[in-house]
Amino acid sequence: MEAKDIARLELSEQEMRDYGYKVVDAIVEHHLNQHKKKPVAQASREEMDSLLREHAPEAPTAANEVFDTVMEKVMPFTNIMSHPKFYSFVPGPSNYVSAMADALATGFNVFSGGWAASPAAAELEIVTINWLLSLYGFPKKRGGGIFTSGGSMANLTALITARNIKCGDDFSKAVIYLSDQAHSSNIKAIRVMGFRKEQIRLIPTDLEFKFAINKLKNAINKDRLAGWKPFCLLASAGTTNTGTVDQLTELAAIAKAEDLWFHIDGAYGGAAILAKNGKQLLKGVEKADSLTVDPHKWFYQPYEMGCLLVRNHKWLSGTFTEVPEYLKDVEGNSSEINFYDHGIQLTRRFRALKFYMSIKTFGLKAFREAVQYNFDLCEKVESILRKSKKWEVVSPATLAVINFRYNPIDQNLSEQELDALNSKISEGVVDSREAMLVTTILNGQTVLRMCLINPRTTLADVEETIALCEKMAD
Repeated sequence: MEAKDIARLELSEQEMRDYGYKVVDAIVEHHLNQHKKKPVAQASREEMDSLLREHAPEAPTAANEVFDTVMEKVMPFTNIMSHPKFYSFVPGPSNYVSAMADALATGFNVFSGGWAASPAAAELEIVTINWLLSLYGFPKKRGGGIFTSGGSMANLTALITARNIKCGDDFSKAVIYLSDQAHSSNIKAIRVMGFRKEQIRLIPTDLEFKFAINKLKNAINKDRLAGWKPFCLLASAGTTNTGTVDQLTELAAIAKAEDLWFHIDGAYGGAAILAKNGKQLLKGVEKADSLTVDPHKWFYQPYEMGCLLVRNHKWLSGTFTEVPEYLKDVEGNSSEINFYDHGIQLTRRFRALKFYMSIKTFGLKAFREAVQYNFDLCEKVESILRKSKKWEVVSPATLAVINFRYNPIDQNLSEQELDALNSKISEGVVDSREAMLVTTILNGQTVLRMCLINPRTTLADVEETIALCEKMAD
């Protein structure tokens, strides 16, 4: 690097090419060989400080040296969310085409906030949002949506819109209803919006972890009699714990009868619509006023990419449009959508590109087959566990999630012993770094939870993990 280039924050042409090839080579190597690596990264704050902590350097460092430092001291200390044996939380399988699309979007530094800044970016977001509207049976002309950083921001955007449409400026008596299995991002969103704890109704779930309908109806009636204003009902299409889909059709009818905004959080399970029986599993999703889906989960996109769909795009623009003096010249006409008018962010990255390029490259049929494979794999795993004398299925295969615990039929272990044993199994597996498999709590029981949405996870991978669990138990 010459001094004049450094001051302009530039590399020479050859340096840029060489650097780019190194980055691409590293990404390709990762995609080809990640299954040979350990999916779990472990390090203490002290260890990471010793590796990376330093004062901001005044002098330059050779680009290749910085790159080598990152490859040696940063990347090995990150969990591999796309690893075939990463089963916990919601894995991030991703795909190479989308990763390269993100590189393009970042390399060209595309501003995807308004039409005037990038008509093509806005148009691709319109196109891909329309693909999703069609997939979920939302109105094609009136419907709309926006890509967000993830489900948390999509849920927040939905609930702010619901509050605006249903409550206006006064939401002091507004009440929202969600189940005790709803994702924590919804509670966070509600609190961020300024609602008090007494305005949140967590409705218990039934034995299948679905909304207890009668308790919901009782809560709504009780609130109306007490002078509250019920305004929103939030359902789950694929809970994180069990993959459960609430009774969407029945809940939609309640929302309509009670004049409630009906929001469905399908951040995890929304992509199940691609499976053979997906429409049946998500029956009623088309009745939502708003729907969250996360392409960076089961649509196999890299982080960050969430999505909010709404039945009427004017609900978004009516909620979020602000026209300060520095934007009045670029507002455009009504057909030229400025996505900063449809959500919270003004500055937005070009998220639509990776979705567009990967769907175009592989075809929707390939995505359908991948999701169906995940369904089938999870059901095979359930069958194996049920035939074993060592394992108990606590929550069956549902939207590629299964919960089970080690409970040998010949040992008559107490509930406390079982909880401790399964916690130790998870701890041992994670400490081995061979797989990421952690616990959750269902009906007061500590269970192992496996989320199988990686299309590159094989039955052999799971069988090896179950064998490892049994070894830890012994």
